[in-house]
Amino acid sequence: MDAASSQERGTTERVLTLLGLLQQRQVWTGPELADRLGVTPRTVRRDIERLRTLGYQVQASQGVGGGYQLGPGQDLPPLLLDDEEAIATAVSLLTGAGDAITGAGDAALRALTKLDQVLPTRLRHEVRALSGSVESFGGGRTPADPDTLMTLAKACRDEVEAGFDYPSGNQTRQRRVEPYRLVASDRRWYLLAYDLDRDDWRSFRVDRMTQVSARTWRFNPRPAPDAATYVQESVASRVYPHQARFLVHAPADTVRAQIPPSAAVVRQRGSELCEVISGAGSLDFVLMHVLLLGHDFEALDPPELRKRCRALAEKLLSAGATTSPAPDPEQP
Repeated sequence: MDAASSQERGTTERVLTLLGLLQQRQVWTGPELADRLGVTPRTVRRDIERLRTLGYQVQASQGVGGGYQLGPGQDLPPLLLDDEEAIATAVSLLTGAGDAITGAGDAALRALTKLDQVLPTRLRHEVRALSGSVESFGGGRTPADPDTLMTLAKACRDEVEAGFDYPSGNQTRQRRVEPYRLVASDRRWYLLAYDLDRDDWRSFRVDRMTQVSARTWRFNPRPAPDAATYVQESVASRVYPHQARFLVHAPADTVRAQIPPSAAVVRQRGSELCEVISGAGSLDFVLMHVLLLGHDFEALDPPELRKRCRALAEKLLSAGATTSPAPDPEQP
């Protein structure tokens, strides 16, 4: 029994290794697979039949360029993932493929191509429809609850109202919205939606939502602002008591590399100029951050910002002109 169990375990591991190889590239010849697995071509053919029995559509072609190829399944192959899990995984990978974290995007893209190879056609359409409800700016964000993201993504896709509890001041209130897009910033997930109670567009932090549900009432989409731009402007400036606008004498790409997307909006204004829009608790704070970029700049809005520039300049000039006597090393 021990020998039989060991042999069966070895066969299972080999078949799983074979499946992994078939997912790595488009076509393998029999001899190539045999060499990788350390078995004979006849054993490869038997293992291919085992995969077919499990539901994997392994296609074989003859001639130059022929070999074994993993095709899409008629049903999701066992392993593994039901339809909802496969859709959730694919949408997460679609988002991760655009991640700014070094290496993470490539890994997500490789995993997505493997999954896409075996997705039934009906699920491919589902994944592509859901991926259209997701946008992003920046990368490296904190993960959000996948069930909440999937519920909201489906509501965006199906154009049905959504409801959730959301903090407002010291209270938590029920919100009714027409969801438009999920937006991933460099820090968090947001939902851009039309707030039915406030009769205006709003952005909501997904991590602050509770009791999220999609309703059955459909709506006709309204003309909407660009989702990523709207949310970025909200995060970078509109949520703060003071907003400031600068004309910076540097290319937009240079300045974007210096400022996190959640801290400011950078708009190109010619090849050597850009506009920076940011917010903060005080104008002096945002002014200092722009100053530290190291580029020449002009204060555009609000008018008070120019006064703060002059006041700060006077303080810096005063600090630079004042010289304190050096301490005498002979003195105790």
